Amino acid sequence: MSSGSAEAAEAAWAEFGRQLRSRRRAAGLTQLQLGLRVGYHHSLVSRLEAGLREPPVGLVRRLDAVLETGGELAAVVAAPREVPHRPGRLGVDPALFTPLPGADATAGRGTWDPRLWPARLPAEGLACPLHGNAGCAVPDQGELPALLEGPRPLGGPAGPRGRSTGAADAEPELLHALTAVLACLIREAFRHEGPVTAVEGLLRDVTRWAEAVNSTGRLPYGQLRLAAQYAQVAGRLRMERGQSGVAMAWFGHGLRWADAVEDAPARATLLSDMCTLVRLDGDAATMVGYARGIGEVDGKRRWTATLSALYQARGHALAGDAAECRRHITLARRTFARLDRRDHLEAPWLAGAEGAMRVDSAIGGALRDLAVATGDRSAARRAVEATARSCARLPPQMRSARLLLTLRLADSWACAGDPGAAVALASPVLKEAVRSRESMVTAELRGLHTRLAGTWGDLPDVREYRERLLSAGEGDAGSRLDLPDFDRR
Repeated sequence: MSSGSAEAAEAAWAEFGRQLRSRRRAAGLTQLQLGLRVGYHHSLVSRLEAGLREPPVGLVRRLDAVLETGGELAAVVAAPREVPHRPGRLGVDPALFTPLPGADATAGRGTWDPRLWPARLPAEGLACPLHGNAGCAVPDQGELPALLEGPRPLGGPAGPRGRSTGAADAEPELLHALTAVLACLIREAFRHEGPVTAVEGLLRDVTRWAEAVNSTGRLPYGQLRLAAQYAQVAGRLRMERGQSGVAMAWFGHGLRWADAVEDAPARATLLSDMCTLVRLDGDAATMVGYARGIGEVDGKRRWTATLSALYQARGHALAGDAAECRRHITLARRTFARLDRRDHLEAPWLAGAEGAMRVDSAIGGALRDLAVATGDRSAARRAVEATARSCARLPPQMRSARLLLTLRLADSWACAGDPGAAVALASPVLKEAVRSRESMVTAELRGLHTRLAGTWGDLPDVREYRERLLSAGEGDAGSRLDLPDFDRR
């Protein structure tokens, strides 16, 4: 494109932006409200009004209809619409899309209970990649194959399984459907191994779609936000199965995709998962660094400040820094008490009793870690109190969390100098804990075992506990529990 053509196109985009802003204000709508009505994110409306990008044809028609302009907006962009895109002007670095971790498997179908299919996306938590927490309607589950393998009406480069990147009108529908699939897979994820393949297969489809959109010079905004959500789930599934290398690779990709579209909530939650992963490796310094990064995502979001303080508390606890650990526990409690409606929309798991349960759980973990690092039994007793409060608030259906917190509570008692209480709590769940495939449960069990056998190995109760543990692990080839050598004497 010549410089004159480029200037003409940009002048037309600027005029379109001025007209759009005037019409929107006359209708009494905010950018967010208009974005929700036309099915696009409000940041795109802002870019259009600023003249920073070419208006998509399908969106212009919707804007004319919603604002009742009689086609005036379409008339403004009629001529510039014929000007070809300048590749890369609005896209992202192609290196974001390769290489991807894991096996290049085709996504499975029917890997979730069809009764889990939602009528609308949740208004809290897992957000629509285009419209945030708007509670968008979801296509019928039976339409998913057609959406994935549909025709190419505008003849553009293919997205997932043939979907045209030029079909801007169809993008929200497909993005809504794929977000609904992810919501189903999250609920199925920890029941069996299947969702790992399904999540990673669909994630590859989404990234191929994003790459194709990007190649046209258009920012794959919704695709990259959705890919970041899928990457987080894929990483968590790999982490729970002890595959830390693949998990970190997925988290890293998700973080880069979130950064490319300035998705602050996704960045914060991905950094949180990275904190958990390096904590399992005992890397205190890296954990503190990632935790600080959570706090730097957005200073106006109190829920990210709460997470940052909680993870910094655990990181400093691992390093044995009692003063910094306690300071960040205080900060976490203070910011948690000030969470507002916006925080609860983006992080519903920090609202109400569930939020209090999660905060107490993290604080209990930090205090237990501090007791392990320093031998401070007063810290261990405070860990007992916080973890017991967390257990009391735990919903019955969260069985895996209950198992983990039971082991943590037992370990806190052991650190506080009461092996009898530790054995009494842990013994009833030993078989379930040994059979668990979740790396965090395994880490809690291994730590408890180390504390009991290393300090009180000659006590009758502990000897009996140790025999039960060894018996529970016999014949379980899938167990990842690696007992210390002093149990092999």
